[in-house]
Amino acid sequence: MAQPVLSFGEIALRLVLALLCGGIIGLNRDLHHKGAGLRTFGLVALATAGITVGTLLFAAQADTVSRVIQGVMSGIGFLGAGVIMRRTDKGRVTGLTTAAAIWFVAGLAVLCGLGNLPLVALLLGLAVALLVGGRSVERLVERVFGRPHDEDEDEDEGEPGEGDGPTPGA
Repeated sequence: MAQPVLSFGEIALRLVLALLCGGIIGLNRDLHHKGAGLRTFGLVALATAGITVGTLLFAAQADTVSRVIQGVMSGIGFLGAGVIMRRTDKGRVTGLTTAAAIWFVAGLAVLCGLGNLPLVALLLGLAVALLVGGRSVERLVERVFGRPHDEDEDEDEGEPGEGDGPTPGA
């Protein structure tokens, strides 16, 4: 495999962009008072991008990069699993959105490390739109169809109209 020649500036750009992506998603989690936030997401993104860039620079075979990415993404899945909890007091599972966001940020960081910046920008924009506007869409669907949506970990305690009754199936 021909090893890419990346300048220090290109490496720094990829790492800083990964850190920014992780920070943006982490800030959203912080604003929703979740356990994993800006620092956690930033570190996951920075480490993942760093491993990806390092592998690109020093991999002797083409499939090495693929194997490293698979290992990183599997490992991040275990990290995300650590934030998923079953709340017996409320009869529901929490942490799913944060776990998915951790895994998503790792994927973005891999793409940053690989240098696919247009795809990173598109995915980050879509994810931010989903995280910011998703709750409003869920509430609209609830009003239109007259039934509660499945409660997820982003429920903000004490917000009008939420948490007023038992969780379906609990």
